[in-house]
Amino acid sequence: MGGAGDAKLSYWVASEKPWTGGATPPPKEADVVVLGAGIAGLTTAYLLARAGRTVAVLEAARVAEGVSGHTTAKVTAQHNVIYADLIRRFGKDKAELYARAQQGAVEWIAGRVAEWDVDCDFRRRDSYVYAETGDTAEKLRAEAEAAASLGLPAEYVTETGLPFAVTGAVRFAGQGQFHPRRWLHALSDRLVAAGGTIHEGVRATGLSGGTVHTTAGDVEARDVVVTTHYPVFDRGVYFARLEPRRTLLMATPVAASAEPPGMYISADSGHTVRATPHGDGSMLIVGGEGYPPGEEGPVQDRFARLAKWGNMTFGVSGFPYQWASQDNTSLDRLPYIGRYHPFADRLWVAAGFGFWGMTNGTFAGHLLTDLITGVESEYSGLFDPSRATIRQSAAHLVGLGLHTAKHYAVDYPSAFRPDGHPDALSPGEGRVTHFGRHPVAVSRDLDGHPHTVSAVCTHLGCLVAFNDAERTWDCPCHGSRFALDGSVLHGPATHPLTPVDLDGDPVKEDAVGEAVREP
Repeated sequence: MGGAGDAKLSYWVASEKPWTGGATPPPKEADVVVLGAGIAGLTTAYLLARAGRTVAVLEAARVAEGVSGHTTAKVTAQHNVIYADLIRRFGKDKAELYARAQQGAVEWIAGRVAEWDVDCDFRRRDSYVYAETGDTAEKLRAEAEAAASLGLPAEYVTETGLPFAVTGAVRFAGQGQFHPRRWLHALSDRLVAAGGTIHEGVRATGLSGGTVHTTAGDVEARDVVVTTHYPVFDRGVYFARLEPRRTLLMATPVAASAEPPGMYISADSGHTVRATPHGDGSMLIVGGEGYPPGEEGPVQDRFARLAKWGNMTFGVSGFPYQWASQDNTSLDRLPYIGRYHPFADRLWVAAGFGFWGMTNGTFAGHLLTDLITGVESEYSGLFDPSRATIRQSAAHLVGLGLHTAKHYAVDYPSAFRPDGHPDALSPGEGRVTHFGRHPVAVSRDLDGHPHTVSAVCTHLGCLVAFNDAERTWDCPCHGSRFALDGSVLHGPATHPLTPVDLDGDPVKEDAVGEAVREP
C-alpha cells in the first residue's frame, strides 16, 4: 500500500509560496483589530476597510497557513445533510436564511474572483452527498426535496461520476472550488490596498476592555473581532459550546482524464473526494477518518486506512501529501457569528463552522461588517451566539461537559506510570508520564533530540495526548495543539506548555495555575 508521506504537508501550503505583504510590528491603535488571518478574518477585515475603518489583522503564524490552509476548499452551500434537519428544528423561514447565506457566499466569491481576475483555480463544480446504503439513500431523497424547497439548486440523482456505484445522491449544481491560499493571498492584497494592515507572527494573549494584549505589545481598538477558529477568550464559555474534530486529507497527482467531475462526500463513511488543477493534470484529494483531537488511538493508523481506501478506489499508488484539518461544531450546527456574549459591547466572534468554513467564513465577514457598521441584518438573530436555540441544546452541552470531566478523571491517574523517561523513546515517539507529582509530556523528534514539557494544557488544564502522525501534543478536551517543544500550534490555548528540566525541579510549581488562567 502506498501513501507514506509527511503527515504535516498540506498540498495547499506546499504549492503556494507564503504571502509577503505583512507589516510588523502592529499599530498602537486601530478602529478594528481582527484576530486571525483565515477566510473569516480576512473577509471581515477587507469589508470593514472598504467601509472606511482602519483595520489591523493579527495572525499568530502566517496568512492562510492555519485552518484555511488545511481545508478541502469546497465552496458550496451543500453542507453534508443539513437542510431537512434545519427545517425540522428551526422552521422553513430560518432554514431558508441559512441557505441564502451559504449560496450568497458562493456567488460573492465567484464574483470577486472574476472581478479581480484572481488566479486561484476557481472552477464551478457540482457538489454531491452520496449514499452507500438503501436507508441513507432515502434520507438523501428527503434532503434533496428540503434543499430544493429552500431555493437551492438541489436534486436527487443516482449517477455521480464516481468510479463506483452509489445507492443515491443529492446534487447541488454549479457550486465552486478553488485554491484557498491563492484566494486568501489575493484577498490580503485587496485588504492592504484598501488601507488595512496584516501582522504575522503576532499572537493575542489577553484582552482588557478595548486593549488587546499581544506578544508584540498592546493594541487599542474600538472593536475587536475574534476569528481564531476556536475563540481564544473564555469569557463567552465557548469551550463548553464547541466540539472540536479532526479529519485527514491526502493528495496525489493523476491524469486530468482520471479526475472525478464533481465534489463528493459520503453520508455514510464521511469520505470526501475532489480534484484540483495541477500542472498538465490534476491533483486528486481524498479525505475521511475523522476523530476527536487527542483521542482514538494512533493517528498514523488512520492515515494508513485512508490511503488504502484511496488506493483501491482510484487505482493510485500513493499519496505524497498528507495533512489534517480541524474544525469545531456548535451545539445546534449553526455557526456563532455576532456579539461575543450578551453583554459584549465591541467584542465580536465568528466560530463553529463545522467544516464548512469557505462559505460560513465568507458569510461571517459580511454579517460582522453589518453589525459593526450599524447596518440591520435579517441574519443576525439566526447566528447570534446567545440565541435561544443554544439553551435548547442542553443534552449536547451536558455531553460535552461529561467528555471533559472524563479526561480529567482518567488521564491524570494514567499519567503516573513508572516508565516514561525520554531515554526509553525512539525518534518520532512520545508519551505522557510524570516527574515527581506533575504530569509531563516526553518525546523525541525525528533527529532523536529529547523534548520534555508539562503535559497540562495551558487552556483549562486537561492533559495533552501524543499525535504520532503529526508529532504534536493535542488536547482532547478543547482541541488545543502544541509542537514537541511546547509552542502553541492551535488555540484556544495562547500560552506554550511549560518547559521541564529533568536535571532540576520537575515542573515549576505554578505550572497548573498557569494552565487554568484565562488569557
